[in-house]
Amino acid sequence: MNIAPNILDAVNEWLTPTFDQETQASVKDLMTTSPKELEESFYKNLEFGTGGMRGVMGVGNNRINKYTLGKNTQGLSDYLHEVFPNQTIKVVIAYDCRHNSNTLAKVVADVFSANGIQVYLFSDLRPTPELSFALKHLGCQCGIVLTASHNPPEYNGYKVYWEDGGQIVPPQDAAIINVIESLSYDKIKFNANESLIKYIDTEIDKAFVQSSIDNASFNTPAAAKDNLHIVFTSLHGTSIKSIPDTLSQAGYKNVHIVPEQAVPDGNFPTVKSPNPEEPEALTMALALADKTNSDIVVGTDPDCDRLGVAVRNNDGKMILLNGNQTMVLMTSFLLKQWQKAGKLNGKQFVGSTIVSTPMIMELATSYGVECKVGLTGFKWIAKMIKDFPELEFIGGGEESFGFMVGDAVRDKDAVAATLLICEIAAQAKAEGSSVYKELLQLYVENGFYKEFLVSLTKKGMEGLEEINQMMINLRQNPLKEINGERVIMVEDYQSSTALNLLTNEESTMDIPKSNVLIYYTADGSKICARPSGTEPKIKFYISVNAELESVLDFNEAESFLDGKIQNIIADMQLN
Repeated sequence: MNIAPNILDAVNEWLTPTFDQETQASVKDLMTTSPKELEESFYKNLEFGTGGMRGVMGVGNNRINKYTLGKNTQGLSDYLHEVFPNQTIKVVIAYDCRHNSNTLAKVVADVFSANGIQVYLFSDLRPTPELSFALKHLGCQCGIVLTASHNPPEYNGYKVYWEDGGQIVPPQDAAIINVIESLSYDKIKFNANESLIKYIDTEIDKAFVQSSIDNASFNTPAAAKDNLHIVFTSLHGTSIKSIPDTLSQAGYKNVHIVPEQAVPDGNFPTVKSPNPEEPEALTMALALADKTNSDIVVGTDPDCDRLGVAVRNNDGKMILLNGNQTMVLMTSFLLKQWQKAGKLNGKQFVGSTIVSTPMIMELATSYGVECKVGLTGFKWIAKMIKDFPELEFIGGGEESFGFMVGDAVRDKDAVAATLLICEIAAQAKAEGSSVYKELLQLYVENGFYKEFLVSLTKKGMEGLEEINQMMINLRQNPLKEINGERVIMVEDYQSSTALNLLTNEESTMDIPKSNVLIYYTADGSKICARPSGTEPKIKFYISVNAELESVLDFNEAESFLDGKIQNIIADMQLN
């Protein structure tokens, strides 16, 4: 077979005694039986993306395995000793329900301990937001969670958190990556110092659940809680460890759990994808909601940082809200509660991202509260909290079904967010309204913004080249018109420039570089092109808007905006 020289060099390294015999045998097997898979496994090093490092499990430097994670952890250990000299360094490690997560978490713990670092390792799977909470609660300098979020079963991943509880961001991530890349595999210390590994569980769980209740409860009367019927599904993931307890201790008694999906299982046997962004993932929960005549459905992804929400519309039919809608509802509710408590004084802010609905800006402005907008990913919202300690953080979210309530957890957190949406639903129902009616009223008050995501999957080396070429084409041949509307502004986050096509003036954007392009048209539409940082996809985020005079006009306005979205998709040939 013909193997490119760079791939052959990497393959030959993995056939040396540095790697165990089982690994070497697997590499040899790929060489004889799966040359294409061999290429995919070795053509590049697995990279850190928007949400850490994710990849397919297997042998090779472009796969998740004990050696790639061991190398990450060795490099991180060296960096920690450099940044925190002469200190007792502590890290905490959590993992989700995925295949090999528990054994890989122990490998990571072994390497840290072999480097003289105190390790707190959860004794069983836990939600990702609990890792962020535990890091601050235990006074650690660093945290790791083994997870691949909602990716397919063959994936796993590795996310790094820093002492503030947020994920690592530039320039620190680059500094850590440089240390990792300068290491050779034979430098990894795999021999654990077991005396430095301490297992943690119920004590942290209790503190985490109580913190979630403290942050996401807003004086909802007991009768209102009793009158709300909730369906919850963990989609075979980690949220079963926290959300039922949180809802119960917060006073919600009528919680119906989807039994077939309540057992953690890395195969995710009842769904095609364990992603609450996909309507199909909540099919069983919606059926249970109709059977129990429930008011609201909540489903979470495997590591419990995203949540999907379904509520009844004015005809009594369950409909799935998108991430922008839940984000708008939660932000509005929090702002109203802070205003009611007399806590708004101009020193607060909410957080959002460049691909999320512009409606959040309108909402924040109506309360006189600043809305800070960052790149995609909650690590950027966490960085806002760190960068502006003089301001209080109310809450923040992004379109991909994530929300963060307050500052106890500095990552998207489906535990507190689930409780928060139930508080919204219970209070609305008690007042003769509903979550759906509250959303329509927000559209009347702030403008009707509707978003749609087009996600194109392009797997492997060829897919990566295709995605790169699509972004090159959009940059070299920028669109002048979309759906008959003139493009008036183009923001290129890779070059940090914004070009006003009406005046031909170019300005510099003060935001970290990222491979993102955003087009704005004369009618207020916004189209964003962005390759995913964690999946083999390129995503196009479309936002359109219209005035809504009355909730009675909603159906007509929605039909108009749906048509506009489909025309944009056709015009840009995204279908």
